Amino acid sequence: MASSGVNVLRYTALITGIGYGLYRQAAISTQERIAKTDREYHAKSDLIEKAKVEWIKKTTPREEIGVISNPDDPKFDLEAFLITQMGAK
Repeated sequence: MASSGVNVLRYTALITGIGYGLYRQAAISTQERIAKTDREYHAKSDLIEKAKVEWIKKTTPREEIGVISNPDDPKFDLEAFLITQMGAK
């Protein structure tokens, strides 16, 4: 049979181990929760940035490039239209 001093050491070691395990598990859980929150935040901020870029693309007026090809438009230039059509072929 073990002496009472040895039993005190065993139970002290057991309780200390359980206490450290609980402390360590709480620390790991906290780190995982913080990492998850950071990932969610970055995912949302990336979506917001993409939405801003698309909104700017959508709302920015497009510049007319090339020649007006609508003959009913008052700014229609037949000569410029024919030159572009000849150059495209």
